[in-house]
Amino acid sequence: MRVFSLCLILLCLNISTFPVLGSTDETPSPIPELQQSITEHSGTFNGKKITYSVHAGDHFLYDDKHAPKANIYSTAYFANSKKGKADPARPLLFIFNGGPGSSSVWLHMGVFGPKRVDLPSNGEAVGAPPYKLEHNALSLIDSADMVFIDPVGTGYSHPLGKYEGSAFWGVKEDAQIMAEFVRAFTRKHNLFNRPKYLVGESYGTTRAGAMVKELQEGWGTTDLSGVMLISSIVDFQTGDFKEGNDLPYITFLPTYAATAWYHDVIDRSRFPNLPVFLDAVRDFALGEYATVLLKGNLATDVERSSVLAQLHAMTGLSTAFLQRANLRINEFYFMKELLRDKGISVGRLDSRYVGKEGDLNADRFEADPSGYAIDGAYTALVNQYMRDELNVNRDVRYQILSGKVFGAWNWLYESNARSQGFLNVTPFIAKAMRQNKDFRVFVGNGYYDLATPFFATEHSMNHNGIDASRVTMKYYEAGHMMYIHKPSLKALVADIRTFLQEQ
Repeated sequence: MRVFSLCLILLCLNISTFPVLGSTDETPSPIPELQQSITEHSGTFNGKKITYSVHAGDHFLYDDKHAPKANIYSTAYFANSKKGKADPARPLLFIFNGGPGSSSVWLHMGVFGPKRVDLPSNGEAVGAPPYKLEHNALSLIDSADMVFIDPVGTGYSHPLGKYEGSAFWGVKEDAQIMAEFVRAFTRKHNLFNRPKYLVGESYGTTRAGAMVKELQEGWGTTDLSGVMLISSIVDFQTGDFKEGNDLPYITFLPTYAATAWYHDVIDRSRFPNLPVFLDAVRDFALGEYATVLLKGNLATDVERSSVLAQLHAMTGLSTAFLQRANLRINEFYFMKELLRDKGISVGRLDSRYVGKEGDLNADRFEADPSGYAIDGAYTALVNQYMRDELNVNRDVRYQILSGKVFGAWNWLYESNARSQGFLNVTPFIAKAMRQNKDFRVFVGNGYYDLATPFFATEHSMNHNGIDASRVTMKYYEAGHMMYIHKPSLKALVADIRTFLQEQ
């Protein structure tokens, strides 16, 4: 399965809707004490002076026997109302990243929160500390209250008592516990009648789709105003390079072409700008290229030669490589091959980044340049921010990314692989749109994102029964975490504000 990329709040609530899953007969681990911190702050955001409180801490969830099963650590931001009572129309955003196995640090400290990790916009690695934490004047705190959730196994969140990670580490298991957290948080703070949105990045968009089903179906539902999908993967058929599945070769092609454009390894003179070029690539991908892939051995030599020439012109890859690949370009081979003659690879999360390679003959890069270029800064600054400003000072590790969670993940939403096929949560979103006339979808795409390519998301939104009239699609000249690129950050925040104002 493919790897893809939040914090919340407080007290002890009784949750009794979950069956006992993942429990053991061994002696339960001691239940730790709840730790919470509430601090007051102020700042100017979007030109407005805002005072706000931050609730950072633990939150116990219980099984049907009232035994603690999970502690979810979270960070919530509430703007203080001048009238002492929040505007009932003020949106509430439940925000999380993906992985699975990622904390909420990226969206928290990259775009939505009042503090932001300052990184170069041009794809340059930051190296060693000190790093810069800046006031985020673009934070959405002026427009919405925000709840950042760290799923179990990330951040400070962990199983409790007799429960193990397997009770929560799966598509359905995760969606259930996260959805119940939303209900519990709503009860605790009496937010029943507030507009609510789920905001996910990367696998977090898969999580959001699964949570929509858990929250909006059945009796006693929690109706949502919509979801925001940032760097989306909601239908895994569009992204899994499995033998016999030709769809990813089509959906990845525009991102390959955008990467080749950025690194100036193709002739750009025939097109005035990147979007016009990508429109031509889309037409080729859905037309001549898709036809030849579908025909397989039935394709004529003339048809294959035409496709070969256009693939070379659009991607910059050699015709010899494309012939060996049978016209099918795997993403990892592309990242290594594009600039192989220079001894460097391009990034997966953001193909603007490049990294020096040790083994120049290897099929894949030794590590993602767009990952190791930024991880250290986010790790250092979220820890310092929690201690310096949120009064959260714990002598345990804040788990930024957990390979243990990802490695143990249960990818089956259905009961077995045969009934499920490729994991696809898009129909859950479509059903929510059919049953809730106000449900809307915002989608943010990075042109240089080779983890969750924009053309794959377009395919998902154009199929599965989605009401396209209620989908807002936006594009940015950056990668998976487009908010690292400051012009894209400004555009993304402006687009989200507009989306919220249109509710």
